[in-house]
Amino acid sequence: MEIRALAVARYRLRATLARRLGGYIVLVLLIGLIGGVAMGSIGAARRNQSAYPRFLASTNPSNLFFSSFSTGGPSGNNAPFTVTTEAVARLRYVKRVASTGNLLAGPLAPNGAPNLSSVGQLDAGGTLDGEYLDQDRVAIVKGRMSNPADADEFLATASAARLLGLRIGQSMVFGDYSAAQTESPGFGTPSVAPVARVDARLVGIFVPNDQVVEDDVDAFQAEILFTPAFTKVAESTSLQFGIQLVHGDRDLPAVEQELAALVPPGSVYEFHQMSLIEARVERVVKPESIALGVFGGIAAVAALLVAGLTISRLLQAGESDLQVLRALGASPTVAISEGLVGILGAVVVGALLAAGIAIGLSPLAPIGPVRPVYPSPGIVVDWTVIGVGTLVLLAALGTVTAVFSYRMAPHRVARRFRLVGARTSSVARAAAGAGLSAPCVVGVRFALEPGAGRTSVPVRSALVGSVLAVVTVVATLTFGSGLRTLVSRPELYGWNWSYLMYPGNQQIPQMALTQLDRDPDVAAATGASPAQVLLDGQEVPILLEDTAADPSPPLLSGHAVTASDQIVLGGATLKQLHKHLGGTVVLTFGSPQNSPLYIPPTRLLIVGTATFPAIGYPSSVADHTSMGTGALLSIGVEPPALQKAQTNPDPLQSGPSMVLVRIRPGVGAAAGLADMKRIVNATNKALAADPNAGGDSIAVLGVQRPAEIVNYRSMGSPPVILASGLAVGAIFALGLTLAATVRRRRRDLALLKALGFTRRQLRACVAWQATVAAAVGAAIGVPGGIALGRQLWILFAHNIYAVPEPTVPALAVILVCLGAFLLANLAAALPGRIAAYTPPSLVLRAE
Repeated sequence: MEIRALAVARYRLRATLARRLGGYIVLVLLIGLIGGVAMGSIGAARRNQSAYPRFLASTNPSNLFFSSFSTGGPSGNNAPFTVTTEAVARLRYVKRVASTGNLLAGPLAPNGAPNLSSVGQLDAGGTLDGEYLDQDRVAIVKGRMSNPADADEFLATASAARLLGLRIGQSMVFGDYSAAQTESPGFGTPSVAPVARVDARLVGIFVPNDQVVEDDVDAFQAEILFTPAFTKVAESTSLQFGIQLVHGDRDLPAVEQELAALVPPGSVYEFHQMSLIEARVERVVKPESIALGVFGGIAAVAALLVAGLTISRLLQAGESDLQVLRALGASPTVAISEGLVGILGAVVVGALLAAGIAIGLSPLAPIGPVRPVYPSPGIVVDWTVIGVGTLVLLAALGTVTAVFSYRMAPHRVARRFRLVGARTSSVARAAAGAGLSAPCVVGVRFALEPGAGRTSVPVRSALVGSVLAVVTVVATLTFGSGLRTLVSRPELYGWNWSYLMYPGNQQIPQMALTQLDRDPDVAAATGASPAQVLLDGQEVPILLEDTAADPSPPLLSGHAVTASDQIVLGGATLKQLHKHLGGTVVLTFGSPQNSPLYIPPTRLLIVGTATFPAIGYPSSVADHTSMGTGALLSIGVEPPALQKAQTNPDPLQSGPSMVLVRIRPGVGAAAGLADMKRIVNATNKALAADPNAGGDSIAVLGVQRPAEIVNYRSMGSPPVILASGLAVGAIFALGLTLAATVRRRRRDLALLKALGFTRRQLRACVAWQATVAAAVGAAIGVPGGIALGRQLWILFAHNIYAVPEPTVPALAVILVCLGAFLLANLAAALPGRIAAYTPPSLVLRAE
């Protein structure tokens, strides 16, 4: 019997191929195009999320960056540094160490005088033994890598090239100075000659492997990198070490403690863990990856639905042939298999086409900030996505084909219609009882009543499709609204104040704090000091404030710090330390020989979690707090000597490292900024007149955005594009559904026309049918989409450690509802015209 069924199927395929070829081609294209976009988007999401780890691995990265320098002044070229490369290399667990010299270098004027503003803004470094050239290799995004043996070549970041006004191939004369020279009275004039001088050519624009994604704090860095040939004759003020460890990050706590012990009294040090940078970049690019994955999932569902509808229509097109075969004595197996071969073949070809399109789309990923430095762009075959996606298309659509073919077999259809009569809708009966127009009543019945017999229509699937389309569009817009709210409200990402007052070199004088206390436009102000400490042996950036200070980073859980033995952690830091609310961590800083800059092991109680701001000083070594990274402690954990220095009664002596200022509600942004500048200018004037101030000054900053927000601002359009794509997909699906419905209802429409319905009334019937489907979709889909979008945003906000505050785009939701009705009627225009202009004699002659 199976052999006979296959023989009949092959014969029918040859006999009907020419007539059905167009339908098969449409099915292949639908599966290939939509399925290919789905697999391509999901593959792009995976590639996007793994892009930075892959790039980082290609740079031969360090596990830890370390820098140390004396607070009493840097050492000279021939004097010993505070910590040497040899000393670091001898530590346990250190596999390899490479170093870079920090230079006081900048461009020279034609008369030989240094450009002081450029010297202050440039972060000049000189590689010594392969750092940035071999280990932690920088990514060249334009031009080429410099030749280590050529002293007259250098690299620059894009910001440094703009600052210097240079393009690739142009040259500039640089001078390098010692720290002692910069403090001499004649510095800035030709009378003080540089230690080393070079006419260097810019050969490449580079991106350091830890600065692919930057926040507003680190964006101020403008870096230039000289070759070892120049660094050997220049004077390095300090060293920065890139350290690779024997057992990777597992050795970090032990090595950091040993490095701290190497730092002599009177010196400070900074750590920079590469794993923290990697985690931050992955958090930054996650929204783009999620957006790609969601779009791919939606496209996959659309591919299955649209292909399923097309398969159903192809099988329905051969229904009359099946009835003839059944009447001639064909068995149910023969009747069922009659339409399978051609459709299954189209499914296989479409799935293979989808795989090819997905592979062709692979060069479009990754997107976002990692793309310019990605080491292996081009065609990539993600066998996991391609293999699983192809199998899902084949299995799902093959099953759909078999089920539809079985349900449409003549013996099944006849039995079903004998057992089940036509179902009617109470809404349609109510419309008729209300005296609505005949086209309206008929349209409502067409939308809600499946009918019976050969003219039955799957109205439930059409209504479900309409609801799902509205749910998806509204959920996408709601999620996008939450993202826009996050970007536009700094308090949701940790900046819970208006302005940041910070010093150039020392601390904020007490004079500025006194003026802030007396200012009527200031609602609250508190001192804060950024630093780095060890928590359970791991380096963590922190903020120090008074207990119960206001303003303070916004809490996500628990309560604020109310005692010196308490701590509030960022969500990512809590996860990194494998701790929980109510647990404890051990705080240490420095070693006994660093006293008074030493904090012995101190146990702290974790009382809350918070969203931390991007706050700190620009540094290529030190980490600073940002979003979920960091900790908040009471200033009471500091050594007594430091606490005493910050409470010095002298109005021009040191206070906190920074001051967080919140302006009173009702004070405009311009007035608030002018008020802060007034205080800053008065303080700077007093500092300039004080010979003990050392030329220090303070400045005021507005919102400093973390890297996540910097990147999110550039992706404001994807939610809109995604919603637009979904709307187009919904129109297409609705148009196909209406066209199929009109085809199935052609007998009913022909009878209506024979009974006197005009062409306008027939078009109105189809329009009312589309309107009712849109109304059902809006009534159920809008609240469902809002609830889904809010929940997705809350989950996402918790995942990125932001304050979860979902919002509903009321205007956009209203426009979605109006658009659903408008687009549904536009989609009904062509099917309505077909119904209106089809002669009833052509349809009824076959009855």
